[in-house]
Amino acid sequence: MSITAIVPVWNGRELLERLLGSLEAQTEPAGELLVVDNGSHDGAPELARGRGARVIAMGRNAGFAAAVNRGIRESSGEWIAVLNSDVELAPDYFAILSATDAWFATGKILRLAAGESACPTIDGTFDAVCRGGTAWRVGSGSIDGPGFSTRREITSPPWTAALFRAELFRRVGFLEESFESYLEDVDFGLRCAAHGLAGLYVPTAVAWHRGSATLGPWHPDTVRRISRNQLLLLARHYPMRLLWRCCWPILVAQILWGGVAFRHGAGLAWLRGKCEGLRSFSAARKSCDSFDPELLAHLRANEQLIRGVQEAAGFDRYWRLYFMLTRGGAK
Repeated sequence: MSITAIVPVWNGRELLERLLGSLEAQTEPAGELLVVDNGSHDGAPELARGRGARVIAMGRNAGFAAAVNRGIRESSGEWIAVLNSDVELAPDYFAILSATDAWFATGKILRLAAGESACPTIDGTFDAVCRGGTAWRVGSGSIDGPGFSTRREITSPPWTAALFRAELFRRVGFLEESFESYLEDVDFGLRCAAHGLAGLYVPTAVAWHRGSATLGPWHPDTVRRISRNQLLLLARHYPMRLLWRCCWPILVAQILWGGVAFRHGAGLAWLRGKCEGLRSFSAARKSCDSFDPELLAHLRANEQLIRGVQEAAGFDRYWRLYFMLTRGGAK
């Protein structure tokens, strides 16, 4: 069993140094470390070379998806670990996840930020998608507790810190590079679900994530890409029949997310993203197959899961309004 670790970087030398330290401390170390550089200018690639990594230069900021795909194509491991550069791993992270027999596995990812309270906060566990085409990293922002400590089967891991069997990419394909960054992992998860290939959430494997360390969660470029890619998810996975069937949840989900963006001062970026998504919608639909009733069942199951976690941890305004207006996840 061999592991290749892939780390896309765009600056963030200090963060990368912490990640490399946690990789060196793994009890089941990666036999190959590929740092894919998206045009850094702060010495991050030089640091990586000095710590034994093979640096692959993209020559420009080609986006997360393109960088990861390049790393996958040049990897040699049976397992491929994809890691954000602002992550730190517990020493047994690789050992726990690589011991599973699943197609992929991810652990409990906690927030790592200055001034964090004594109670650990969930950064991410796994992703769930509602009928409206918006996704939630389950538990994000919630205080860690028993509800996030149960091992379970999943179809969409966050690519923040996850391990994949190399064979999976031969079956499902690579990340969709038109997404650049954001929601490309959700797109991949929907493809895994369509192929009937599942993974595991293993909470005994723990990592810490600073989150949006490069641009910030409400930077205009972040919001624009998420806004655009929400529509590309619909284009790539929802056949016309399903678009019509889910038109009300789609309208509610997209407008509510726009309201959140406006509240954070990123309304114009949201509008630009929607315009970009509409312009690209027809081209993105070329990959969409005929109506699959299993997709709707999958989305409804996701909604029930989201609703259950929100009820237990306390509803945020977005999901409270979404479920109120759509009866999503209703029992």
